[in-house]
Amino acid sequence: MSLEKHRKGIDAIDKKLVELLNERTEHALAIGAIKLKAGEEIYAPHRERLIFERLAKLNQGPVPDEAMQAIYREIMSCSLSLEKSLNIAYLGPEATYTHQAAIRKFGQSLLYSPQKTIKDVFSEVEKDRADYGVVPIENSTEGVVTHTLDLFVESSLKIVAQIVMPIQHCLVRNNRRTKIRKLYSHPQALAQCRVWLQQNMPSVEIIEASSTTRAAEMAASEKSSAAIAGSLAAQRYDLQIVDHNIQDNASNATRFFVLGRKCSPSTRNDRTSLVIGIEDKVGALHQVMEPFRKYKLNMTKIESRPSKRKAWEYLFFIDCDGHFEDKKVANAIAELDHMSRFVKILGSYPNAG
Repeated sequence: MSLEKHRKGIDAIDKKLVELLNERTEHALAIGAIKLKAGEEIYAPHRERLIFERLAKLNQGPVPDEAMQAIYREIMSCSLSLEKSLNIAYLGPEATYTHQAAIRKFGQSLLYSPQKTIKDVFSEVEKDRADYGVVPIENSTEGVVTHTLDLFVESSLKIVAQIVMPIQHCLVRNNRRTKIRKLYSHPQALAQCRVWLQQNMPSVEIIEASSTTRAAEMAASEKSSAAIAGSLAAQRYDLQIVDHNIQDNASNATRFFVLGRKCSPSTRNDRTSLVIGIEDKVGALHQVMEPFRKYKLNMTKIESRPSKRKAWEYLFFIDCDGHFEDKKVANAIAELDHMSRFVKILGSYPNAG
C-alpha cells in the first residue's frame, strides 16, 4: 500500500474516532446527570478500574497497555470536566510530584489547586472548596509521611483511591555551557540521590529548597545552578534535562492517597486502611493481630504513631487486603472494635495505582 493510501486510511479512521468519542461522551454526560440527581459522586474509582481491566483484555496491540490507559485517562478526564467542574486540591506548589500524581490519576482536563500544606489539602476538601485531594503517604525508600497519617485521626474524609507513582529524579539546568556550582533540591530528593551526587557532583554546593519545584525555579534564575526535580518542573521552568533517573534506587516510588467523602463499592481487589487505638497493656498489639490471622487477611502495612492525647499511648495504622464491606473484613473489624479503644475505617479503595 502506498504512503498516500495509508494517510487516507488514517483520515477515515480519525473521522470515525471523532464521531465515536463524541458519542461516548454523550453517554458519560447522561450518566453524570443521573448521578448528580441521585446525589452520587461523579468520580467512580471502581468503575475506572473495571474500564482499564476491560481495555487490557480488548487490546491486541501494537499499542501498549500503558499507552492505551493514558489515552483513556484523558478521554475520561474530559468527560468528568464536562459532567461537573471538578476541583482537585493537592500538596503544592505547581509541578511537584504530588501535582504530577494528581494529573496521572485525573488527567489534564480538570481544575487543580495547589495547597501550601497537607493540612490545607484536607481542609479544602472538608470545606467543599475542592471535590478531591491528593496527598503523599509514603515513599518506598524514605518511608511514611507521618503528618498525613496524623490528620486522618480527626478528619471525616475517606481514602477513595491510591496512586503509586515511580519517582524519576532528573538533573535539570538552564545553561549547559557553564559549570554547575550550586545544586538545589528538596531534602528528600537529595537523600534519594545521595550516592549519585557523591559520584558525579562531589564538589558542588548543595542547597535545600522547600520543594523540587522551587529548586527548579531557583536553578532557572541562575546560570551556574542546577536542580534535582521532576520532568514536569523542568517543563514548567523551561529547563534542560541533563540526566534522567538519577535516583539511587531504580524502583523508587511514592504512594499517594486521593481524599474524598465516600468510598466506592468493592472491586474484589481492594485495600482497606484502618486506625486502631489499643489499651496500654501487655499483649495488646498481639491481641489486635488475631482477627487478621483468624480471617486470613493479608496485612500489607502497620505503622505506629503517638496518639498525642496521652504519654506513651499509641495508634496503629493498618492496611489489609479486602474491602470493608467484604464479609471477612467486616467480621475482623467487628472483633477489633470489641477489643480496642476504638477502630476507624479510613477507607477502602481499588488495590491498584
